[in-house]
Amino acid sequence: MKKGASQEDAEIVSDLLVRANLAGHDSHGVIRISSYVKAIDEGKLNPKAKGVIEADDGATALINGNWGFGQVLASGAMKTAIDKGKKYGVSAVSIYNCWHIGRMADYCLMATEQEMIGITMVNSTPSVSPFGGVQRIFNPSPLGAGVPSGVEQPFMLDISMSVCAQGKIDLKQARGEKLPPGWIIDRNGRPSVDPNDFYEGGSILPIGGDVGYKGYGLAFLVDILTGALSGSGCASSQEFHGGNGVFILTLDVARFGELEGFKSRMKEVITNVKTSRRAPNVSQIMIPGEPEFMTEEARRMTGIFVEDPTWDAISEIAKGLGVAIPEPMRA
Repeated sequence: MKKGASQEDAEIVSDLLVRANLAGHDSHGVIRISSYVKAIDEGKLNPKAKGVIEADDGATALINGNWGFGQVLASGAMKTAIDKGKKYGVSAVSIYNCWHIGRMADYCLMATEQEMIGITMVNSTPSVSPFGGVQRIFNPSPLGAGVPSGVEQPFMLDISMSVCAQGKIDLKQARGEKLPPGWIIDRNGRPSVDPNDFYEGGSILPIGGDVGYKGYGLAFLVDILTGALSGSGCASSQEFHGGNGVFILTLDVARFGELEGFKSRMKEVITNVKTSRRAPNVSQIMIPGEPEFMTEEARRMTGIFVEDPTWDAISEIAKGLGVAIPEPMRA
């Protein structure tokens, strides 16, 4: 709010940052605050901007985000897609000129709460090399998909088409940790576990290892749907100016058949998966989204760990703006 955001928008952004931490996705949580403030100071992010629907053709819409907060724009776009999906059975909404929207799952869950399937994906600044290449062409190309399940928690897939998101490298660097093998290559294409090699011209690898052409192909598709379709540009194109190109899809389950029948089938396949034979030393098989739901339940009880560099950066910003913040519990 001190930087010009309305209370409503500030609450949306803050809420979704903390939700990311609660779910265990610290790379998309409060560690982002300093980068958002920096973007505002540099004129890249307009905290007062509102999205404008520039094209509206029944089930589809194109939104110009005017470089507003991504969380605000994506939340509004998903609401639009839900409303249109209820009316037409299916809806697709794209956003361009949009800042970082955060975690895909949060928007997909908005759809599952309305008994709908929700899919969200974005592109961003290139950081991932194509299969067989060493140059940054794609971004991690995250994709989220939420489905009503017929059990306590919905099916919630939230993955990137790369081995990791850049935010996870940021987090490892902030914590002074090495990267797991297979995450990145350095600028010369050599495998590395040093986060600094990424920032010095290296790139993240697509998922798949020896069959990384699969992750590469999926990243290519996400880049097309989010960048080429929205008009924001593909990650490697000259017209792309950062932020996120966004593609959102909703499906009204009830328009394809009886809702309870769908949920019954979902419950059956989830049960089949969870009761299937396990590999040695595996205590349980989880469905997509289950680890995040379990982490959130635990962190609501124990609190969220924030590394000192991140907390110090937040504290320094707050001090400069005259915002009082409480002292954290020290481990």
